Amino acid sequence: MAFASSRGNEATLLLLAAAQRLQPLNLQLTRQTYLDAFSAAQFAARLSEGVGTAEVARAARAAPRRPDDEPTVGDLLLDAFVTLTDDYATAVPLGRDALIRLRRDPSSATENLRWLWQGCVLALELWDNESAYDLSGHHLRLARQTGALSELPLALGSRTPILVFCGELAEAASLVEESRSVHEAAGIAEAPYGALILTAWRGQAREGRELIDVTIGEASARGEGVGVAICEYSHAVLCNGLGQYDEALAAARRACSDPREMVAHNWGMIELIESAVRTGRTDLAAEALQRLSTKAQACRTDWALGIEARSRALLSKGDIAERGFREALGHLGRARVHGELARVHLLYGEWLRQANRRDEARRELTRAHEMFTAVGMDGFAERTRRELLATGAVVRQRTADATEQLTEQEALIARLARDGMSNPEIGARLFISPRTVEWHLRKVYTKLGVSSRRQLQLALASRDRPVATG
Repeated sequence: MAFASSRGNEATLLLLAAAQRLQPLNLQLTRQTYLDAFSAAQFAARLSEGVGTAEVARAARAAPRRPDDEPTVGDLLLDAFVTLTDDYATAVPLGRDALIRLRRDPSSATENLRWLWQGCVLALELWDNESAYDLSGHHLRLARQTGALSELPLALGSRTPILVFCGELAEAASLVEESRSVHEAAGIAEAPYGALILTAWRGQAREGRELIDVTIGEASARGEGVGVAICEYSHAVLCNGLGQYDEALAAARRACSDPREMVAHNWGMIELIESAVRTGRTDLAAEALQRLSTKAQACRTDWALGIEARSRALLSKGDIAERGFREALGHLGRARVHGELARVHLLYGEWLRQANRRDEARRELTRAHEMFTAVGMDGFAERTRRELLATGAVVRQRTADATEQLTEQEALIARLARDGMSNPEIGARLFISPRTVEWHLRKVYTKLGVSSRRQLQLALASRDRPVATG
């Protein structure tokens, strides 16, 4: 991750000092440096000591602007971030202007690829899944095309969680494996935040807890407060998926303990509301919902409004709760975040079962189970299976798929070969030799029972779907 080599506030302080020295010389470079300082402060987050995003915003606001020049994308991003530290609702239209400009002309970031990452962070803070998806994709493609090895880990790290939220867990796993290869080739320590979120949404309890414990320590040592927040959020998702709500609540409270933090704080509130309701702490859930609603009503995206409706339904009863679940299904059905949509079907199904409406509950739970198992969200799938059994349904276990026998690296190489890349091209992408690629492909062919690249498309696409019957 960017700025990870600096402890605590060092990067922020250095960049602030640089911006102030540049101010009499180059106003455009000054504003770009303030934007980089803001990003460094976002990384330090809760571990900042005396200088955080508010202090950077104050300095940037006081700096002179370039007269009469059309603002760059960087100018628009800086204005949006500065305003977010003061008033969320006022920042929304500023942020949207920056995102529209960046999406309309992503090549404008060729000279400064970090604008795409910063735009992706802004999109996530504004609950704009379409912009986050597009900008993270542009960032990754440009980082690969330009051969910017220093930028590639950042692009991979920001793309991975977005794919997870969108239900594209197989592709996210490929990027996690690619990120490991890039970090090894560059000789830099990995900050595995994408891998953390992927593991949590997959419901991999042992691997998740081990990775969380290690990463919290490493992030704290580097002064990366955002890493601590992501670890706690991932812990909360993992435990909510497994139905371990007390542990989920404790982690979620830590994830969103600092309201000044961006993005991870929003995600933490989602997990806090669900786990607090399940453990009878409706006071905590109601307080988090109030904070979440303020942002949702300001940005009014389908992602935000869907999460708000789902969360409100959890805190409601009777017809009001049911309307909330249905409203959430409508909003999230129009958004890209298919993992969150599946969770609405699960929560609505649980609510229907508790209301003794078993046939309707079975329908919602069956849909949730199909969605979770199709993308590999095994923890939530097992929670759903238990609910289905409680309705009297018979749930057929999904037959193990041949592709599940592949290691993460084999799966990645298989996908790249299927997509038409040659062995040398795959080797260059993953920083391994073409001979090593060939060796892995032979293992893939054996495991999948195929003999050529032509057969990979069908082999990788085919998998048995789960079936639930009443």
